[in-house]
Amino acid sequence: MTLTRRLAIGLGLAASLMGTTAVAQDKMRIALVAKSLGNGFFEAAARGAEEAAEELGGTEIIYTGPTSTTAEGQIEVINSLIAQRVDAIAVSANDPDALVPALQKAMQRGITVISWDSGVAPEGREMHLAPSSDALIGQTIIKLAADHLPDGGKVAVLSATSTSTNQNTWIAEMEKVMGEYPDIEVVATVYGDDLADKSYREAQGLMQSYPDLDAIIAPTSVGIVAAAQAVQDEGKVGEVNVTGLGLPSEMAGAIESGASKSFAIWNPVDLGYTTAMIAHALATDEAAAEPGAEIDTGRMGSVTLDETNSAAMSEPFTYDESNIDEFKSIF
Repeated sequence: MTLTRRLAIGLGLAASLMGTTAVAQDKMRIALVAKSLGNGFFEAAARGAEEAAEELGGTEIIYTGPTSTTAEGQIEVINSLIAQRVDAIAVSANDPDALVPALQKAMQRGITVISWDSGVAPEGREMHLAPSSDALIGQTIIKLAADHLPDGGKVAVLSATSTSTNQNTWIAEMEKVMGEYPDIEVVATVYGDDLADKSYREAQGLMQSYPDLDAIIAPTSVGIVAAAQAVQDEGKVGEVNVTGLGLPSEMAGAIESGASKSFAIWNPVDLGYTTAMIAHALATDEAAAEPGAEIDTGRMGSVTLDETNSAAMSEPFTYDESNIDEFKSIF
């Protein structure tokens, strides 16, 4: 092959690659960063984001996250996304503060940054989308336990990580209304790090440390499933009620066995859809992240940002034996 021929082929290939890159960059790329991969809640949210992308057109969803629920893992993912020059990053944070420097770097590069589900400190994002009102979630998770403890009793909390913004806020909101339940005592709060095996061991530990425990409240979709399994394996069905926040598809067996009498959750598909809609609106300058701004969210209506540039999607919904069959095949 002559040098001239090689140069011609090389130039042609370069032109082709440049054209391919130009086409790829015409597509809006929104990165949906989960707390960790392999979690059914975030996988359902990713489906919702894909639905929004299809509706919007010209939009690609990059669903990603670390393999474990660590801030370090998310920082590595975020740095990779910055290098890829995505248009928007929407992250459910494992730590509200540790991610800030990496996310600030993303914003300095012109990338739209929002948090969803579990928030980032305000200086590390443009806005935050909460799945529901923090106060309503906190009130709901204790009420779910109290509804089945007419004479009161002892309950424990099995949370995700000790730094999870959303779980910590919900537990704090729960504590604010404990005066309404004078006969219920919260005996402990433990952390399963949103890992099934650790959450299972923590639930076992609670039942061993408190033989007269009446309920475990797990405001995490991983923890609630693990706790229900631990209750079944320990032969405590009917003695310890597991409740909190979970997915119908993953909790159907616990409802059927009696390990859980009821639990609640918002629709993660709707949450992912709403997140993608907001990220797209901000990245295209169709909306601005500022207090009082109303952002269109497609079939979900709209959200209005408060003074902290935060918004809530919807109220949690309770699932029990009366409706679990209807929803377990959906998400």
